Amino acid sequence: MWLGGAACYTRMRMMLRLVFLLVAALPLCAQILPEKIEALESAAARHMSTHLIPGLSVAVYNGEGPVWSAAWGFADLENHVPATPRTVFRLASISKPFTSVAAMLLVEQGRLNLDAPVQNYLRFPRKQWPVTTRLLLANQAGIRHYRGREIASTVHYDSVTEAIEIFAGDPLVHEPGTKYLYSTYGFNLAGAVVEKVAGMPFEQWVRERILLPAGITSMQADDIYRMIPHRARGYRRSKTGTLENCTIVDTSNKLPGGGWVASAGDLIAFARSLMEGNLLQPASLELMWKPGFLRDGQPTHYGLGWNIQNENGARVVQHSGGQPGTSTHLLLIPSRRIAIAVLANMEQAAPIELAREFARILGQKE
Repeated sequence: MWLGGAACYTRMRMMLRLVFLLVAALPLCAQILPEKIEALESAAARHMSTHLIPGLSVAVYNGEGPVWSAAWGFADLENHVPATPRTVFRLASISKPFTSVAAMLLVEQGRLNLDAPVQNYLRFPRKQWPVTTRLLLANQAGIRHYRGREIASTVHYDSVTEAIEIFAGDPLVHEPGTKYLYSTYGFNLAGAVVEKVAGMPFEQWVRERILLPAGITSMQADDIYRMIPHRARGYRRSKTGTLENCTIVDTSNKLPGGGWVASAGDLIAFARSLMEGNLLQPASLELMWKPGFLRDGQPTHYGLGWNIQNENGARVVQHSGGQPGTSTHLLLIPSRRIAIAVLANMEQAAPIELAREFARILGQKE
């Protein structure tokens, strides 16, 4: 869909406001006061208007009891399909925490050594320095990130192991442990290790050991050929500022680093299962959620698959995601059992800003 001019923007905002009013009327959670839910809804409305977001879905868990979830706008603008809490969006890099948990499950079973060279588990060219799964999950391994238009790849790969051939022949960008380099391909390699050690396709391992135990049923690989119910279409701003469909991509080149679709509720179920100890042991959570450091002592503020911050004396673990047609954020405050998921089918929609605003609202004294 193409929208341009003041009249079209006005019509777009009117449409979003109408759907906001229609879809947001969900049952209130006993653990969140009505005035706080009103504040959450107002924050979401402002954010959608500011960033001209076609469709937005959020879910919030506030320590105990039911999850509050809501959705506004459109999952598909061209066909006027409203976004609902069941709408699934591209997760982009929120896929990385799932890969970390998938690896830690194997560590707990004694099947994966985080500090062993990856060649102990799969065929991968040896580099000028050893590469380990721990360094991959910490974004310190020196595996390169995207080049050119690789972020918008249209090549289809049949497995995670096949997809690592994209970068397998390239030298490391730096000596592992000496620099922080955000790398989706590094997580692809970690996912390939998981696939080989688990002895099954990466998607199957994640589904059987993470999704099903957490009660997640709609999250799955963002397969362009698969019929996925409630899948949102993605949008972006054109060079002139108008709204248009996002570029066509095939995310099979990066399932462990950014190739899943899920609902906001799916992400909250994942967060709750972690915080309640239903997926990993406390020692594994602490290892994932411990801030990383380089060899020279410089902090990276990234653990194993998670960004780590300390805000107002509380540890905040989170991850953002952004790729063609989507902007996402997942925020956890484990000490308070708070989890917030924000999903938008719009590029560069600043979901972290809304997630932090939600956290501020929830943190206000009642």
